Amino acid sequence: MKMNLATDPWIPVVWRNGQPGMVSLTETFQRGEDIQDLAVRPHERIALMRLLICVAQAALDGPKDHPDWQACRTRIALSTADYLKKWHAAFELFGNKQRFLQVANLKPAGKADSDEDEGNSVSKLDLALATGNNSTLFDNSGGSARGFTPAQLALMILTFQCFSPCGRIGVAAWNGKPTTGKGSSAHAPCVSGNMLHSYLRHANLLDTIHGNLLDKQTVALLAPNDGWGNPVWEQMPQSPVDESAICNATATYLGRFVPLTRAIRLSGDRKSMILANGLSFLEWREPSSTIKVVKSSKGTPERMVLSASLDRAPWRELHSIAVRRASRDPIGGPVALRNVTGEHGFDLWAGGLVAAGNGKLEDTVEAVFHVPIGMLTEPGQRIYEDGVKHAGDMEFRLRRAVSVYHKELGNNLDRPEMREQRKRVQSKATFQFWTDIERDVQRLLDVVADSASLTGGNGWPQTIWGKSVRTAALQAFDAACPHATPRQMRAFALARQALFRSTQPDIPKYEHQETQT
Repeated sequence: MKMNLATDPWIPVVWRNGQPGMVSLTETFQRGEDIQDLAVRPHERIALMRLLICVAQAALDGPKDHPDWQACRTRIALSTADYLKKWHAAFELFGNKQRFLQVANLKPAGKADSDEDEGNSVSKLDLALATGNNSTLFDNSGGSARGFTPAQLALMILTFQCFSPCGRIGVAAWNGKPTTGKGSSAHAPCVSGNMLHSYLRHANLLDTIHGNLLDKQTVALLAPNDGWGNPVWEQMPQSPVDESAICNATATYLGRFVPLTRAIRLSGDRKSMILANGLSFLEWREPSSTIKVVKSSKGTPERMVLSASLDRAPWRELHSIAVRRASRDPIGGPVALRNVTGEHGFDLWAGGLVAAGNGKLEDTVEAVFHVPIGMLTEPGQRIYEDGVKHAGDMEFRLRRAVSVYHKELGNNLDRPEMREQRKRVQSKATFQFWTDIERDVQRLLDVVADSASLTGGNGWPQTIWGKSVRTAALQAFDAACPHATPRQMRAFALARQALFRSTQPDIPKYEHQETQT
């Protein structure tokens, strides 16, 4: 069976005419100007972007600095064609020689964890499928033997190496040496901390790749000991004790881009594999991540990676993502923001995979924003953050108004023993509220672009964003508080006054803490 990622089609794309297609790695760069975008799920997009950036940077051996980055766009297609031809053999998916993101001489050394009832089915490589102890959240075919096309397996193994969550895992012998972890594994680099990833997005895929390349001077600020390194396929570890190759794969910029998190060997039937723990990755400033400062439980500031969340959509953290990083300070958004120049806005994609603490996949998130150039300045970020807080304040008022409504009906939700019921009732309204205003986020960005609309003393309520927030709150309140009977109408009228009261009524301490959390 033959499948080479460099020359055989496996990457799902959308052409500029809107038609879907499938391309090889080489074709991605050669026809990148004709490709509008990738056509994949959020975590697959991140894995593919890492691979494409890695190939481009290895082929260019750079760019060396910002002027070289500006000039290298025209060299990408030719350089990557030569590079992929040179390393063609390293991108084979099957065969007896080097395989893409698979290790040689991998043999089972014991039984897999007892919870993994389907053995080492290759369906485990797709995190959305029901396999072993993966849930059936996105898939109802668990328990059946499944085969996959070589193109599907190529994308699956790449994404799995980037996003494999922690958990129990089988032990294998890799070139006669036991794999590490003793049956347990840590998160892959891209899912650690449920990391939210962000990339600049341009009119075509080649421009998108170019826009997210980092020059060597910038990488020297990121990597310890100025570690540029080599892609893992250029210096493939031969065993768990191959120190030089492992150091390159885990502690250099290019080596970590396409990680070897798990030791994998696909079988020829495309249905089974050997799977064990691979390399361990230390904490690292991932180029696509956002680092922000938060207060710890002790009240002291500490740095943390911005997480993808099902409860807090990416747009609510855009003021943190848009911080352009300077010098060696790790705080800020994706490092590629250093490439944004000029006076015009830019498109930014943000997304990630959300996994529970036990490694179970919960969902994926993604969003695309057209960001005004003013968002890269501190005043612009402060305005945006204030706009998000204005919406948060309205959410708080909405919660209180719903409680007032029920209290007037004789159902006092403010009592501590009513906590769970209060959360259910309020959540119905707040879910609709945040869903509705998310559609109007561009209006908040428009305020950032034209901050003059905030002047005049009236503040946020008079802006186009403030009006959207008010409308969304009213609609959510109306939906959550029926007003058909006279008694309901009276409660509705009194609670609606609380919704827009300039000062908040007395708030129980426990409810204030819940809302802030």
